[in-house]
Amino acid sequence: MKWPRPPSDTHTTVFTVCIGAVGAGIGWLLNAPIYMLLGPAVLVSLAGLAGARMGVSLPLRNICFVVIGLSVGAGFDQNAVDAMLRWPLAFVVMAVLVWAMLVLSRWLLARFFGFDRRAALLASAPGHLSFVLAMAADGGDNVVRISTTQSVRLLSLTLVVPFVALAMGVDLGGSIVPDGPVMGGVTLLVMAVLSVGAGVLLGRIRVPAPMLIGPMLVSSLAHVTGLAPGVLPLWLVMPAYVVLGALIGTRFSGVRLDDLTKGLSAGLAVTCLAVGLALLGAIPVAMALGMPLAHILVAFAPGGFETMIAMGSVLGISPGFVAACHMMRLFILSAVLPLMLARSTPR
Repeated sequence: MKWPRPPSDTHTTVFTVCIGAVGAGIGWLLNAPIYMLLGPAVLVSLAGLAGARMGVSLPLRNICFVVIGLSVGAGFDQNAVDAMLRWPLAFVVMAVLVWAMLVLSRWLLARFFGFDRRAALLASAPGHLSFVLAMAADGGDNVVRISTTQSVRLLSLTLVVPFVALAMGVDLGGSIVPDGPVMGGVTLLVMAVLSVGAGVLLGRIRVPAPMLIGPMLVSSLAHVTGLAPGVLPLWLVMPAYVVLGALIGTRFSGVRLDDLTKGLSAGLAVTCLAVGLALLGAIPVAMALGMPLAHILVAFAPGGFETMIAMGSVLGISPGFVAACHMMRLFILSAVLPLMLARSTPR
């Protein structure tokens, strides 16, 4: 099933971005952690629940992903390359976590929230929202309830992870761009063109978030080899993060309050279970790899793919490690979820 593209209405996009900018300003005034993501996500979510039509056009979304991907890739250095040899251990633990999240969350939703086994499995999937909703629609499941539960999980993780990282001693007061000289205009233009090309190629082979991963790969290779040193200017990166935060909040556009009420408790329960499992898996990996526990937790937290990568960059975590873990989560889910659905009792 092919899902509709994001709204192309210019007025809707401008209104949504303005609401997001106001949310970022409020977050800055309140000294909220990662205010450029959390503020827009919360305010746009509230506006959508209040009945306002929220949406970000596909071209603007892709532009922001390219900017964020280039910015995240600029933090990739030789130390990250050396650490890649130890990452497979994290991937093994990630596979176990994905299976455990599916099994335990399905039991939780079916036992305490009235989901049937198939709907509970779809509502508990830690990622691949479009894929999950397509399967729910094709199978005749309650798409609204599954979507609401999943959206609550995504927004909750976006809000919770920064505070958990703060409690673990992570410094959230740093810049959202890596240290270094600002990249020249010509270099930035060439990198952007190459990034779009890489994103299109990755999209053809169905890599998740190609317009984010493509620029990350281009920027990482350019910085590791020294071909294009420098970082993106803050005035370009900051609006991209604000738009990403607004994009997170658009998931609640059109959701009625009674649907939210029904899915809220289920979404929060799944979120708590997922965070607990992620923390449980992160402890041995952090000890084995010699990395801070908070960094592993962000890499294991089953939040939105683009959001977690961007958040990892803001928190100063190895961008390659975070991206690799979240890509592995989606690949594992793509293989495991259909197999588990085939064994579930039909509606």
